[in-house]
Amino acid sequence: MKSNIIKYIFIVFAIGIIVFAIYKMNYQTENQNGINEENQAQGNTQNSESILNIGISDFDNINPLITSNKDIINLSTILYEPLLKITEDYGIELGLAEEWSKSDATTYLVKLKSNLKWDDGKPVTGTDVKFTIEKLQEGESIYSDNVENIKSVEIIDGNTIRINLKNEEPFFEYNLIFPIVSSNQFEDEDFFKSRLAPYATGMYKVKSATSEKIELVQNENWYNAENTERKIDKVVLYFFETMGDAYNSLKLGNIDLVCTSITNVEDYIGTIGFGTTEYKGRKLDFISLNCEDTILANKEVRQAINYAIDKNKINSTVFSNNYNVSSFPIDYGSYLYEKESKSSFNAEKAKDVLEDAGWEYRYGYWRKTENYTTQYLNLNLVVDNSNETRVKVAELIEEQLEEIGINVSLYRVSNSSYKNYLENKNYDMILTGVNNGYSPDLSYFLGEDNIANYENEEIANILKEVKNIADTNLLKEKYNRIIEIYEDEIPYVCLYRNTNKVVYSIRVTGSINPNNYTVYYSFENWYRQ
Repeated sequence: MKSNIIKYIFIVFAIGIIVFAIYKMNYQTENQNGINEENQAQGNTQNSESILNIGISDFDNINPLITSNKDIINLSTILYEPLLKITEDYGIELGLAEEWSKSDATTYLVKLKSNLKWDDGKPVTGTDVKFTIEKLQEGESIYSDNVENIKSVEIIDGNTIRINLKNEEPFFEYNLIFPIVSSNQFEDEDFFKSRLAPYATGMYKVKSATSEKIELVQNENWYNAENTERKIDKVVLYFFETMGDAYNSLKLGNIDLVCTSITNVEDYIGTIGFGTTEYKGRKLDFISLNCEDTILANKEVRQAINYAIDKNKINSTVFSNNYNVSSFPIDYGSYLYEKESKSSFNAEKAKDVLEDAGWEYRYGYWRKTENYTTQYLNLNLVVDNSNETRVKVAELIEEQLEEIGINVSLYRVSNSSYKNYLENKNYDMILTGVNNGYSPDLSYFLGEDNIANYENEEIANILKEVKNIADTNLLKEKYNRIIEIYEDEIPYVCLYRNTNKVVYSIRVTGSINPNNYTVYYSFENWYRQ
């Protein structure tokens, strides 16, 4: 009797799996068939209309201030313009602003272009800027941190605003990259619950939206419309349950482009018929070296550690060569770091540096005697045990340092203990990471109270100077000096960055030069054949 019950349960379970599989196959087939039918219709009008089809998953809201979808945030740059924009090499350029200036340490003036209109034809004013900032301060948004330091916004006239900060913030202008929305459109709306597509100020606008797709068309009220020929007439955003479904649709030729952080995307779609453009991500992992530690206070020891670590081996062993080796905190593509990031691995040089600094390798230990006191080169390396990838990296680093005779005790600690080590800086070395902002501000790494307890008077003075320098050539000069000092003193060992990719059909032509701010630079020159 018992065996019959088990048998029946198994049969019901098996039927359930089959029904779900059939549902899933039907869903995907219907979805692909719908796209196929639309593509056929597009093909009939392709001679007169260029249409780009983009796949995204996890769609939540087209409003760029509400969404948490990276693809929508990416696409917002062709729909909703900010006051200032980020260039391909992470500089600042004008968006809705005609000009901006820093009048004192905590005051910024921004003047809007005079010919700005929403896609409904009404003018964009300083009231809209003030409204947007206040909304971001009221609710949760990916841009909330951008306005956290703003004390007040004053409208001087229709097109000029004054932004007053609570505290001085280096390169605050990099915060003014959030899209501006219409105060008139949302004045009677519960903003963070609204499903309205905001009026556009960019080169495209929302024409229609359903639960399956959103259609974008050229915005005739874009301030640069008369001077710019846009080769893409329509952009269609197709929604998918998973990125796997989007990859499949791309492989079948039903969509033209996806953005992804999956390093092995070629395993899903192959390589024939597709182009891929990679760019460095902003996630940086590094080792912080406690410069107040008795041993690590010696820059020669820090230099030796840097030479002893084979970053290329870490990249190949742990990340299958899909990450980017890093050398400096802003080497994600910033115009202020123009060097090539590469591994400085040289085991013999590591030993030479120690010997030149008076260290002696005897009986399996590096030792140094000064003032009748002998020091041994024994260090601890802290890693969060819950982060399996970093544990693997830490184990490799332990091996590499011990290969040149530096004795390492690897502390695999709980997440809560790890946070305490980091906060209290009670470590020799710690493997950690950050998500870089767009700003070239180096305060976190080199400013007061940095996590490496690193102090350098010249760097401190330069960091004070660059806060008020707008000339890019002078900024490069100052940053080159910072880089020169950093490479000599090595307060951190930068290891690697994540990689992002744009994958697109060979039917898509144009200059595809993405960065973390947007994929869609020079989008007006893109074309779908």
